[in-house]
This record gives sequence, C-alpha cells and structure tokens, in this order.
Amino acid sequence: MKIGTVSLGCDKNRIDTENMLAFLKDDGFELTPDPQDADIIIVNTCAFIESAKTESIDTIFEMAEYKKTGKCKYLVVTGCLSQRYMKDLYNEMPEVDLFVGTASYKKLPEYIKELVKTNKRNYYENDINERYFSQKRVLTTPQHFAYVKIAEGCDNKCTYCAIPAIRGKFTSRTIEDIENEVNDLVNHYGVQEIVLVAQDVSKFGQDIYGEKKLVDLLKVLCKTNVAWIRLLYLYPENITDELLDFMASEEKICKYLDIPLQHVSNKILKLMNRHIQKSDIEKLFEKIESYKCFTIRSTFIVGFPREDEEDFKELYDFIKLGKIDRCGFFAYSKEEGTAAARLTGQIDEDVKLERQAKLYKLQQGVMKKKMASQEGRILDVIYEGIDYDKQMFYGRSKSDAPEIDTKVYFTAQNLVDVGSIYKVKIDKVKDLDYFGKVVEE
Repeated sequence: MKIGTVSLGCDKNRIDTENMLAFLKDDGFELTPDPQDADIIIVNTCAFIESAKTESIDTIFEMAEYKKTGKCKYLVVTGCLSQRYMKDLYNEMPEVDLFVGTASYKKLPEYIKELVKTNKRNYYENDINERYFSQKRVLTTPQHFAYVKIAEGCDNKCTYCAIPAIRGKFTSRTIEDIENEVNDLVNHYGVQEIVLVAQDVSKFGQDIYGEKKLVDLLKVLCKTNVAWIRLLYLYPENITDELLDFMASEEKICKYLDIPLQHVSNKILKLMNRHIQKSDIEKLFEKIESYKCFTIRSTFIVGFPREDEEDFKELYDFIKLGKIDRCGFFAYSKEEGTAAARLTGQIDEDVKLERQAKLYKLQQGVMKKKMASQEGRILDVIYEGIDYDKQMFYGRSKSDAPEIDTKVYFTAQNLVDVGSIYKVKIDKVKDLDYFGKVVEE
C-alpha cells in the first residue's frame, strides 16, 4: 500500500515525520509524495498555538476529502494535536481512522497493519516520556541540508507553553548517536549543512552527563565532513563564554545565534517564568557584540497577560536599538492547561495584533539598515534553486537559517550545483533580500 504524509509545524516535527517514513519503508510500505495517489494518508500535526491547531484541523479535513476524490482508504493523525486531544478528536472526527501520540512512531507500522487487517478505528495513547531516538530518516528537505534533533522534551516550564505537557521531560541523545547520524546524512545523502535542534539546544547533555555538553558535541561534529553546522534555540541563560569562544573560532559553525528572548520587561519575564532578567540580556548582548562576528535571531511574544503600554514600550525601545538581525513576533496565544491562561489581565486580540504589527514595521527598518551595510561584501552562499520570475539563482548565507530567513539572489557565469557553496559579492539589498553575483576564483 502507498503512504503519503503531510508534516505541519516545527522542524522537530519534520524529523519525526522523516523517522516515521523510514519505519514504514523498512516495513514494506511504498511512499508517495502525492496524497491523490495514497492509500493511506498521515497528517503529522502541530498544537503549539491556536493558529497551529487550526491549521492542523483544516489539513485533516482537507486530507479526508481524498477518501472521496482519491485512492485514500485510511486517514491517520499523529503529532502534538493527536497527543494533546486524542480522545476528544477520536470522538469528534469519524473521518480519521487512527490516532497516534508523539512517542509511538516506532510502532506506527504495526498500528497501521492492525487497522488494515481489522478495518476498525482506533487510537493509541502513550507515555510522553517514552523515548526512541532513531538515526533512520527519509529526508524531506532538499538533500543539501538536514535537521538533527539532539534532545526531546523540555523542563523549562514557561507559563505560556504546553510543550512539556505534550513532549515530556528534557531528554538528550548521546554524543555518539548524534555523531553517527550526522555521518550517515553527510556520507549517504551528501548533506552540506546540519541544523541542530531541540526545545533548548543549549541545555544538551545536562540530564545524561550531569553537565552541559554542547561544546563537546560540537567538537565531535566539527571533525565530520559536514561543511556547515547551525544551532537553533539557544536559551539565553545557558549561553556560556566557552560556547561563544568555540563558535567564534570554528570555521564550520555558522556564526548564528538563535536566542528566543520572548520579552525584555522584568515584570513580563517573571510572569512568563523565564529564568533571566533584562540586565542579564543586556550583558549577554554586550558580550556577543564584542566578538564582532555573530548574527542574532530572536523571537518575542506580544500581548502577554498584564503587558501594559510601559512593558510594550520597553520591548519596542529594545528592538529599536538594532541589536537583533533577524526577528519574529508572535501575538500571545492563550493555551489551555498553561499557567498563563489562568492569569488575570488578558489582552484584547486587536491590541495584540496592533502591537505585533508595530514591532514588525520597526524591525523591518532595523533589518534594512543592517543589510545595507553588507553591500560590497563577499559572502559564502549555499545554492538552493532558481527563481524563474527573477531569472536568478538563490541560496542562503551563513547568517540565514533554512526556511525562515532572508535569501541571496545571484547570477553566475558558469554552471552552479545545488548544495554547493559559492563566493557571492553583494551588489544591492531589496525587499529584505540580497542580490549579487558569483566571484570566480
């Protein structure tokens, strides 16, 4: 039977989908990228915030239509939405034949075979702290880059976040396990860029080694044949001098710090149960700036309960300083079961969206100024594809993460290969993208 998948949400969810595909392929199932041609469709869902839940539900119903218009006989729902609301969804969505939680992917082929054999709807609950890290993958990204999950779960207990209740406690993989997976991705697929991900990458190793081991992991991975190593989601309180020193000195590591700050008002940080204060953030940024090599990305939540105009102005003024190169702003989403959902002083939706829009407009101005300073520079760019409208090649610099950051559009006198890295001289900046040409060596 042919199986098609739809993966929603974050890059960590994408890795889960890639693991699922490998398990199913090993068990004899045929994979197809076309849901119209699939006998079984799997929707791997997200439930992080309200908009993600809505997208997941809409996608489930969209895929259910293939039971009428395509070959689909069975619809399977996995991921965070399934984990969080399994029994309710089972009762409310008769279109779905099977619900599976976030810790049961290894058993998915078994569950699907049982479904086909009995033709009976079912759901399988699981312990969210059950762990099975797998090196087996069917890449769904372009072959020149891949995400690698170095830990699962989270212990930070931010008051707005449901992830600990969905994904369980923070659990690291071993350094050897990660090294083996990276070697396989590089040697088997030809991956050039490895993106290390977890809910909190900077905490890696604390649970199994008794101390943080991210630098030790990076030292091992830098000895592999991968060209670029990128880190996503470094919590500010865990960024050490040792980590910054190593990242700054090692050529293979992208000088890219993804630091989810969420706010800078001490009042709001405390309500969020973030383990840092504004003065700590200012000291950290001062330290990072002293290296003169890092690109900083961050995310912020606006409209958090009890965020008044003074708190918002404090955040606005911080963004205005221009310390952050890449930035995302999210309107607070009230998630059931979280401590923040029980707070008084919830903010009206229109106020959240107004504040979000103000910050995006401000940050666009910051980015334009910062990016303009790159004109005339030569950047290493990994080539990713062709924009036929612009009639140009495009790729990313080391300062830009896959799928979320800015692009570099360029021309070249000779043929270029997808996944290869080229020296590109930046001629101009337009619409928050770079434009340039390959410098022939």
